[in-house]
Amino acid sequence: MKAMLLEAPSELVMREMADPVAGTGEVMIRVAACGICGSDVHGYDGSSGRRIPPLVMGHEAAGTVAAVGAGVARFAVGDRVTFDSTVYCGECFFCARGEINLCDRREVVGVSCQEFRRHGAFAELVAVPERIVHRLPEQMEFAEAAMLEAVAVALHAVHLTGVTPESGAESSVPSSVESSVDARVLVIGAGMIGLLIAQSLKALGYRRVMVADVDETRLRLAREMGATETVLASGEELVRRVHAATEGRGVDAVLEAVGRDETVTAAIEAVKKGGTVTLVGNITPAVTLPLQRVVSRQIRLQGSCASCGEYPEAIALVSAGKIRVKPLITAVAPLEDGAEWFGRLHAREPNLMKIVLDPRLGA
Repeated sequence: MKAMLLEAPSELVMREMADPVAGTGEVMIRVAACGICGSDVHGYDGSSGRRIPPLVMGHEAAGTVAAVGAGVARFAVGDRVTFDSTVYCGECFFCARGEINLCDRREVVGVSCQEFRRHGAFAELVAVPERIVHRLPEQMEFAEAAMLEAVAVALHAVHLTGVTPESGAESSVPSSVESSVDARVLVIGAGMIGLLIAQSLKALGYRRVMVADVDETRLRLAREMGATETVLASGEELVRRVHAATEGRGVDAVLEAVGRDETVTAAIEAVKKGGTVTLVGNITPAVTLPLQRVVSRQIRLQGSCASCGEYPEAIALVSAGKIRVKPLITAVAPLEDGAEWFGRLHAREPNLMKIVLDPRLGA
């Protein structure tokens, strides 16, 4: 098969590689679309330590079943599918509790670190366990399906924050969030995940969704996606404007989708006393925490990792048009053009959102 291989930091080359084998309990997928994730861009230059070469990256993918291994019962050759990026063991303490994203033996498709190496979907073929595979509706395009991983991540963050799907009823998650459609929620960061979080909030019944960013183009997109308020500001100015809009009280909850000192601090200062801040972004490995402000204002800090069973919900919401992903796709390009697109994304070229690579193009 042909694959885009990360041979060294910032060096992506097309190579002929041996086809993967669908082992026992595995499904081999012929890739029709694979999105470039921000974590791929941050990893391919070697800075994150999560993409150690040589590696075939890519974990946001969809395609058709090319082969099935022994014991696979739910899928057959030709089925249209996507898959979760998290490969969980199904046996450890956390898996037994249903917390598969916290699996003790967790691996991630397209990721290589000190603990494991698992080739991904920037290739014609990829093999993954049957238990992480999901069937696609016939009407869903493969490029849209490549966005489902990010949608699931956004939904997981919203659920952890305390939103109850559509009903506005009290959540079972211990939270100070006002679980009603009138609660005001702030999303910091209008990148891919931030925009999907904002859409998820609206899809789950929240009417008052504020999005903050320093890029007006992205905020315009946020408004098109349903944000009721946008703020072109960061840091202290963002906090000032949030407090001005909430009679000095602060918002009920903040979902932080950047992961920097300035944005995390702003999230803590912008939420009301007793409010919840959900941390989703992780651009930097460490931030400075205003501890006394968190303690004295009784702020709940909630981390959010990947997704945990939200794929069926993501598929349903995208299929129903309640979460729109097409406007977030900047381009669908041949796999052979992947290195060029990585370079453009790494250079932070303006107005680029999701790039989806299709191994079938240019073949």
